[in-house]
Amino acid sequence: MRDEAFSRVLRGAQRNGRLPAVVAGVFRAGELLWSEAIGLADVEEGVEATVDTQFPVASITKTFTAVSVMQLRAEGKLDLADPLKRHLPEASQHGSLTLAEMLAHASGLQREPPGEIWESLVFPDAAEVLARLPEAERVLPGGEAWHYSNLAYALLGQVVEGVSGTPFRQHVEERLLQPLGLTRTSWGPTPPAAKPYLVEPYSDAVRREPELELGGKGGESGLSSTVADLARWGSFLCDPDDAVVPAELVEEMHVVRIMARPDWTRGWGRGLELWRLGERILAGHTGGFPGFLSMLVYSRPDRIGAVLLTNSGGWDDLGGTGLRLVEAALDELAPAADPWTPEKPPPAEIEPLLGRWWSEGSESVFSWRAGRLEGRLAAVPDREPSVFEPEGTDRYRTRSGPERGEVLRVVRGESGEIEKLYWATYPFTREPKAFGAGGDTA
Repeated sequence: MRDEAFSRVLRGAQRNGRLPAVVAGVFRAGELLWSEAIGLADVEEGVEATVDTQFPVASITKTFTAVSVMQLRAEGKLDLADPLKRHLPEASQHGSLTLAEMLAHASGLQREPPGEIWESLVFPDAAEVLARLPEAERVLPGGEAWHYSNLAYALLGQVVEGVSGTPFRQHVEERLLQPLGLTRTSWGPTPPAAKPYLVEPYSDAVRREPELELGGKGGESGLSSTVADLARWGSFLCDPDDAVVPAELVEEMHVVRIMARPDWTRGWGRGLELWRLGERILAGHTGGFPGFLSMLVYSRPDRIGAVLLTNSGGWDDLGGTGLRLVEAALDELAPAADPWTPEKPPPAEIEPLLGRWWSEGSESVFSWRAGRLEGRLAAVPDREPSVFEPEGTDRYRTRSGPERGEVLRVVRGESGEIEKLYWATYPFTREPKAFGAGGDTA
């Protein structure tokens, strides 16, 4: 029944989108639970697509670039506030752009390198990109609006290469593909691989698109992959391995930095697209090349996601299909609730903090769950809690949830009993009080 729901979405999309071939998969927590291939990877030769058929994934490559930047940040070799010119002195004309702006497509840098590359289909190498960079425009002020830029990511690839001292493609292979076992992900196609097509608009004939020479592609594009490998990559982005990149930096990548649509349905993190689906925020990336489209999308808290790969360059419903597939997966794969089990009592210093506290007329509940101190507004108990970690005697830091980063401070009386709390500087007492009703000098 579960597989039928996924297959219906895919088969309807293949027929309605008139896709020569489409391959899809649904994954959860590192396991590819369903995959299916429909249609022809090579129309002229009559070769059917399989779940192991490789497709160029185009801009999904940017997610690998972003993680590479985060790896170097973790090693202290760069900072996201760094101006571009710190790592690429040749980019002095646009050197004030920050790496953070470039990762979020908020730099305002024009979309493509100068020149008519999508007509000639000759892509500039790194030296050519830098040589013609003075011709590139900053079409929007940095940080003020979202503007997609392949050029920005080409430059980020050069930053990774310069800072790491390793050719960019080699860095991705050695630091990401090999450690994560992405054996069917490569720079350029590795057989069995799909051929690219344009589907005629007024007939059901197809026309072969040119197979591109990707020698000039780097941080912005160039990888080819399969459903299984992208499922493994999506699972890593949901639950990263600290040995590859610290988990907190991958979490930062998923924080919305700028809105791509004014209706709040699509935004951007650091190297990741973000979509709002009801109350959920989904993450991932799409990719498009002449004759190819792709999508990786997942729900990080659920660790459930989907992959779509096709050898048609024209499919308006790529994003809609990917979101429908994930929605079906979230419905079909929702895990049963874990049974409740008793835990050890909270530490002695935590126990007096538990229970109900008031900040003016707003009531919060502090609890000890799964070995950590949590705080929730009593009026919305299902909202994500604030989670605290100790930071010295009677002092705690909010590590996640509302008021992240703020201090929770315990104030004691002469007898040692807790009199009040200060959280983000707001006083919390056991009974509701008006602001200003009894100050603290501690």
